[in-house]
Amino acid sequence: MRNYENLVIVKPTLTAEEIQNSIKAIEEIITSNGGEIAATNQMGMRKLAYPIDKNERGYYHVIYSTIAPAAITEIERRFRLNEELIRFVTIKYDTNREITAWNQLVEKANKAAASKIEAAAKAEEAPKAEETPVVAEEAPATEAPAAAE
Repeated sequence: MRNYENLVIVKPTLTAEEIQNSIKAIEEIITSNGGEIAATNQMGMRKLAYPIDKNERGYYHVIYSTIAPAAITEIERRFRLNEELIRFVTIKYDTNREITAWNQLVEKANKAAASKIEAAAKAEEAPKAEETPVVAEEAPATEAPAAAE
């Protein structure tokens, strides 16, 4: 089992739900071929350096995984057949120095995912605090003196 990084660029014409389904299918391709996904990094919609198939933008997604080297050819073949992908690249981390860098990237991606989950939890708690009614005492109304005509 070796360490790999797969960067895929999904077509921007898809809806958010279709993009997420496409990414789940990509992750399923990796796991069905015996790979273990260590971390993922959703980089989001970004501008491409140059137009690809008349697309100016693309949804970037990085998957860090450990896979048997023999399975890479099948995974890349299935990526080529997927029409929702604009581009993909598979990077192998082989030497000790590269493996150390891969581990650091996985830790960074996991920390980013954890911070997003914490931010979502805080955002969910904030409306609950605002929902509690605050009863403010109103000052008694005073009448203005009538103006002499």
